[in-house]
Amino acid sequence: MENSGGIQGNITAGLAGRYASALFDLARESDAIDSVRQSLATLKAGLAESADLAALTQSPVVGRADAAKAVAAVAKSLGLDSLTTKFLGVLAENRRLADLGGMIDAFDAIVSAHRGEVTAKVTSAHPLSAEQLKALAANLKTRVGRDVQIATTVDPAILGGLVVQLGSQLIDGSIRTRLNGFAQAMKG
Repeated sequence: MENSGGIQGNITAGLAGRYASALFDLARESDAIDSVRQSLATLKAGLAESADLAALTQSPVVGRADAAKAVAAVAKSLGLDSLTTKFLGVLAENRRLADLGGMIDAFDAIVSAHRGEVTAKVTSAHPLSAEQLKALAANLKTRVGRDVQIATTVDPAILGGLVVQLGSQLIDGSIRTRLNGFAQAMKG
């Protein structure tokens, strides 16, 4: 692997990282990194939206053959690329579908490291528009000097503002944190 050691070594240390690393190697050899990444993003969205799909990947009672058939059908219905479809079949055969979410995240991290990108985990109280994401990515690129991929999460509990995790740096501009700070100051 081109970027072995350092961050790359940390990504591939666990089970999910090893599977993601193997998928990345195959995708790179097949010149299919972008199509696999897109397929995995589609699959991740499907896992978040479909309780049945999430249950399929987490259920220990679904047999290997049934899981393989089910993921093949899911891959076809979602329009996933052939490499990702084969990867899902291997996971079903090895009873590793429960680790799929971690594998998707690890694959994204490996691709980002390969391309010299930085990933920022952004939590907002409400979904961000495409325009807001573009502005945020430009702002973060100026801050770190490299392209920044943004992984978003919505958490209404932060009330407003943003919480940005950029590597080991945490930028907490949430209203919840500000209110907690005011409360502590008033207790003084």
